[in-house]
Amino acid sequence: MRIEKGDLIQKARAGEFEVLVHGCNCLCTMGAGIAKTIKQVFPAAYEADVATIAGDVAKLGTYSQALVEVKGKPLVIINAYTQYNWRGPGRLVDYDAIQQVFRRLKQEYSGKRIGYPAIGAGLAKGDWTVIAAIIEEELAGEDHIFVEWEK
Repeated sequence: MRIEKGDLIQKARAGEFEVLVHGCNCLCTMGAGIAKTIKQVFPAAYEADVATIAGDVAKLGTYSQALVEVKGKPLVIINAYTQYNWRGPGRLVDYDAIQQVFRRLKQEYSGKRIGYPAIGAGLAKGDWTVIAAIIEEELAGEDHIFVEWEK
């Protein structure tokens, strides 16, 4: 895992990634955190999210995706269903769902440059140390970059 500081969305808009992954709940809201920004900057990602069944717990560990063009190059945006709800007490992120998503991403996007934020470690109240270890294991050998938020 490479770590870069900065703004994930700006890096994506500059064409630094081929795949952008972010965590979503299963309720089709994208109303807070980086998901809200992605919804605003890349509306196709939100359209892909609302094309799924809102509230379907079976979405955990899966993802929807949108293909957009950035700087003349394709960018796949992955709405990773890594938590069921967006509110409630305790940890909301599902570590098994993160593992399932990243395992599938390696199968589908091996060889692509993948960028992501601290999925599940902010509003979803997960432990980034645990999450980073899962991602590192599942994307072993891939070109993947954790972008740590910095203005």
